Amino acid sequence: MNSKSKSESYAAAGVDITAGYRAVELMKKHIARTVINGKSEEIGGFGGLFELDMTNITRPVLVSGTDGVGTKLKLAFILDKHDTVGIDCVAMCVNDIICCGAKPLLFLDYIACGKNYPEKIAEIVSGIAEGCVQAGCELVGGETAEMPGFYSEDEYDLAGFSVGVVDKSKVLDNSKVAEGDVIIALPSSGVHSNGFSLVRKVFDVENRDITVPVEALGGKSVGETLLTPTKIYVKPMLALFDAVTVKAVSHITGGGFYENIPRSLPKGMSAKIEKSAIRILPIFDLLQKEGNISERDMFNTYNMGVGMSVVVSKDEAEKALEVLRANGEDAYIIGEIVKSDESVIIC
Repeated sequence: MNSKSKSESYAAAGVDITAGYRAVELMKKHIARTVINGKSEEIGGFGGLFELDMTNITRPVLVSGTDGVGTKLKLAFILDKHDTVGIDCVAMCVNDIICCGAKPLLFLDYIACGKNYPEKIAEIVSGIAEGCVQAGCELVGGETAEMPGFYSEDEYDLAGFSVGVVDKSKVLDNSKVAEGDVIIALPSSGVHSNGFSLVRKVFDVENRDITVPVEALGGKSVGETLLTPTKIYVKPMLALFDAVTVKAVSHITGGGFYENIPRSLPKGMSAKIEKSAIRILPIFDLLQKEGNISERDMFNTYNMGVGMSVVVSKDEAEKALEVLRANGEDAYIIGEIVKSDESVIIC
């Protein structure tokens, strides 16, 4: 830490430069967990360096993704728990990248706050580091911006950016999707990081005690259930790519089934989903009941228990299930591909 770098005038305006240095020192141990190939520079420089391993890649295509955690952060503020939202931030980026067939390589974060509390910032970064470990990518840098008067002292925003790589010959382009292909579901861990403006309204989280155990949620509280971090699917999906021909992948985020699944399908093909096959999580049943939300709106907003869908040929479906289950995913079949101008059919 540079002891000479201190501005009394800046501090009087609400920005503590030394707190930023302290936060960087506290987060270094978390960042070290994510190192893959060895770092050329210690965190804190002007750019994050990453050495690209080109083994088995002849025509590299870089795939990037960026996202934030959204208003799910309000739950972290209310519960004063900040070590899991970083996982959400990583997940929202790397789960998109894997849909192209790419392996995430690196991640950078951006934290904007009203007041820099070094311990809290380090707690947030611990979650980001955990997400990077789960995704097998490296946290190469980030930015913390103290913005008094723009954010309240106890609040912050969190966003991130990730880059992955895939050989051009292995980019998923949905051209092989055909009638009769099977749609496999990878279970979600909960609401993940989407639709929280509606969630917060339905459960009135700002005015209600969300720490009380709820029988319908297996004894967990609404707060604990909602704050469950987004599942990261990178490692099981990479194993699947090596074992079978994956034709299409959809990350089920905001927009639910109706928006996300069609993004991975060619024109004229539709996903026919068997509603009875979906293992809907209790939190969604409770949300629909308390909010009096229509079934279509639920499937058009939330993942309903399906965090990712994968399309493979019928002949390789069983092998795909075996590989996913061997890699920790209790995957199961939820439908098939049919010829139709209706992009998603839930029946």
